[in-house]
Amino acid sequence: MADSDHIALLKKGVDAWNAWWREEENDYLTADLHGAILSGAILSGAILRRADLGRTNLFEADLSGADLNQAYLSGADFGRADLHGADLTGADLTGAILTGADLTGAILSGAHLRGAILTGAKLREADLSGAILTGAKLRKADLRGADLTLADLRGADLNEATLVGADLEAAQLVDTDFTGADLTSCRIFGISAWRLKLDGAKQQNLVIKPEDEPQITVDNIEVAQFIYLMLHNQKLRDVIDTITSKAVLILGRFTDERKAVLNALREELRKRNYLPILFDFEKPRSLGTDETITLLARMARFIIADISDAKSVLQELRAIVPDLPSVPVQPIIRVNQEEPGMFDFYRNRPSFLTVHRYADQEQLLADLGDKVIRPAELKVLELRG
Repeated sequence: MADSDHIALLKKGVDAWNAWWREEENDYLTADLHGAILSGAILSGAILRRADLGRTNLFEADLSGADLNQAYLSGADFGRADLHGADLTGADLTGAILTGADLTGAILSGAHLRGAILTGAKLREADLSGAILTGAKLRKADLRGADLTLADLRGADLNEATLVGADLEAAQLVDTDFTGADLTSCRIFGISAWRLKLDGAKQQNLVIKPEDEPQITVDNIEVAQFIYLMLHNQKLRDVIDTITSKAVLILGRFTDERKAVLNALREELRKRNYLPILFDFEKPRSLGTDETITLLARMARFIIADISDAKSVLQELRAIVPDLPSVPVQPIIRVNQEEPGMFDFYRNRPSFLTVHRYADQEQLLADLGDKVIRPAELKVLELRG
């Protein structure tokens, strides 16, 4: 039970309470407020360091900026309480109720929040570094910009029942820092995840389905939304099927003369029910150019590379051919040009087809079916087994 003298003093106001706490000059002073009814209390800026507030009713209380460093708060009810800017460093909040609480900018570094209920809590820019959040309920919580470096959110064993990790269902995770955090077995169904920091984070068995559905797990929080959409959106599945079965990447040089040939090639591929993707090498190269080309190549069924007067294409093939052995590359070149010497680098690669020579645009289009598409399609079947 709470100390009646401490309760009486606290009711005199924060100024009186803080003055008493400072006068004691005892670094080990522990205020006993265990189980007290303090719902709606105005305790903004109160010094409650190491205080025993276990099972205390603080529903809708104002504890903004309060010093709760290392306080014992297990089982306390902070529902809809104002804790913004409060210092809860190392506090024990095991099983505490913080539904709808405002913890914006609060310091919870090293806090124990095992099994705590933080449904709908505002934790924007909060410091949760090193916090223990095993089995915590963070559904619809606002964790934008929050610091969860080295936080422990993994699955826990509570009351003899094996649970998933922290429940982050529908949580807002924008610019959230999970560096070095353990997210094993967390439920992440419906999250909003953008620009996360995940260096060194442990991501295993992340649950992407709600509790009442058969569980599906993934090992990457940033792709979880995409995988869920792919499973439940027929149109998205159709788009993916279209890209992987019909996309053809066309590489070449975009001078006026060469561009006319490439455009004609694109139109002919469209007529044959392919999805042509043209990449313009004449545009200024940026740091992301190589990554873009490689990404497009990974999505393609096969690649047609016009190497006529195109040194930049040769550079890209040097990255694509060795790294993507399952994507056939059909090179084409004008008959009046010599094959570049570096082709010896590609000849022994199973995905690199025999060079097709053409005299002009008309001949290329006439030969397209038998001399370009057919060898590429046969190679697709061979490489994909």
